[in-house]
Amino acid sequence: MNGTAQEQQRTHPWVEDYLEHLISVKGLSENSLASYSADIYSFLGFLEDISASLQEVDENTVLYYLVLLQQKGMASRSVARHLSSLRSFFDYLSEERRISANPGRLLEGPKISRILPEVLTRQEMDLLLEQPDSRTKLGMRDKTILELMYATGLRVSETCFLRPLDFDPQTGILKIRGKGDKERFLPVHLTAQDCLQTYLQNTRPAFRPVQEAVFLNRSGTALSRQGLWKMVKRYAQKAGIRRAISPHAIRHSFATHLLEGGADLRSVQLLLGHADISATEIYTHVQESRLKEIHHKYHPRS
Repeated sequence: MNGTAQEQQRTHPWVEDYLEHLISVKGLSENSLASYSADIYSFLGFLEDISASLQEVDENTVLYYLVLLQQKGMASRSVARHLSSLRSFFDYLSEERRISANPGRLLEGPKISRILPEVLTRQEMDLLLEQPDSRTKLGMRDKTILELMYATGLRVSETCFLRPLDFDPQTGILKIRGKGDKERFLPVHLTAQDCLQTYLQNTRPAFRPVQEAVFLNRSGTALSRQGLWKMVKRYAQKAGIRRAISPHAIRHSFATHLLEGGADLRSVQLLLGHADISATEIYTHVQESRLKEIHHKYHPRS
């Protein structure tokens, strides 16, 4: 396969039409769009290497391509993503009657081992929330971020892109623009509400805002994802949490603790903004693994 730089210099009208379809009809984010584009143009580079066109692609062509990716050492999860991108692209071409059928429709992707998300215990979560010094402006900002992420299960990008007008203090509802610019509305419990209101009224002005973001850095511009990652890592170490913890662990903990408290899976799916409930089902596996640990540790026959 040709190098990515060479692939990126070329465009194909069918691919560009498809990418436009993903923007205008599917409402995909820039990151998702870039991923689809890279996967499909990588496949076109392969077709060029074997002197084939899109009209000539059959099931064996796609299978050969996937095998080559695996032989080059690509992880199973990435190979599966490439197949998913190609299936979706060929579905579009088939619907547009540019090809007769989807050549990847019946192919099975590589088996992917299910990786359980890192989840904090309730005690660890309490310790993490206690670390910021809310008497300082940075500490108050950080405490608000941690409280809000745990209260709502926000993604890192959703937290960084939050704007002051997204929060309605009268109803305690937060408006979120998630993946694909899809909006969802999240209730915020009173502790996080109080933190957010205090921060917006008293602390945020001290950052001398030059951007509309809720959470700002010392320059008054939006806190970056990298800045948020470093902040969570610092407080996790300060709390004595020895595992490698990312901001996503707070989102995972939010979902897991809700299910442990009796919430139903469909409600958790809506709160997390998952388009497919299968993405939410991973948290039921977290519960199962915890139950097994408890059983093994405390059952007299274990």
